[in-house]
Amino acid sequence: MQSAIETGSSPIGQSSDRPETPDMPAILIVDDEKSYVDLLSSTLSERFANPVHTFTRPGDALEAISRIDVGIIVTDYYMPRINGIDFIQEARSLKPGIPCIIITGHGVHFSAGDFPHLPELKLVLHKPFRWRVLAEEIERYWPGATTAQA
Repeated sequence: MQSAIETGSSPIGQSSDRPETPDMPAILIVDDEKSYVDLLSSTLSERFANPVHTFTRPGDALEAISRIDVGIIVTDYYMPRINGIDFIQEARSLKPGIPCIIITGHGVHFSAGDFPHLPELKLVLHKPFRWRVLAEEIERYWPGATTAQA
C-alpha cells in the first residue's frame, strides 16, 4: 500500500491498513522520522481499533485536523519549522481540548506540568520507550480509545 506521504496524493497522510471507521475518532501521530511513525502506527494499530493517521510534516497534519475526527495527538518535540509545543498550540486553535502527548529523544528536561497554559498537553514521554507504555498512556489520557478485538 502506498501512503499519501509517499505519493503526495492526499494531505491526510498515512492511515493504518485497517478499514476506515468514519464514526471512530483517530489517533494522530506527528514525527519527522517516517520509519518511526510507521512503527508506531503498526504497533498501535494492533492495540487499538481506532484509525491511526501519521504525518511526517507538521503542516500537513495541521491542515488535516479539520477533516479528521481526532481523539488524541502524539507528536515529536523536535521537528523542522515547528516544535511539538507550537504544534499543540496550533492544533488547539483548530480543535480545542484534544489530549496531546509529546515524545522526544532529545535531552529536553520539561514535563507537561511546565505548561499550565496548555492543558491539552498531558505527558512528555522520553525516547526510548516501549510502545506498550505509549499505548497505556493513550488509554489513560483518552478514555475514547477502543482496544482492538483479537
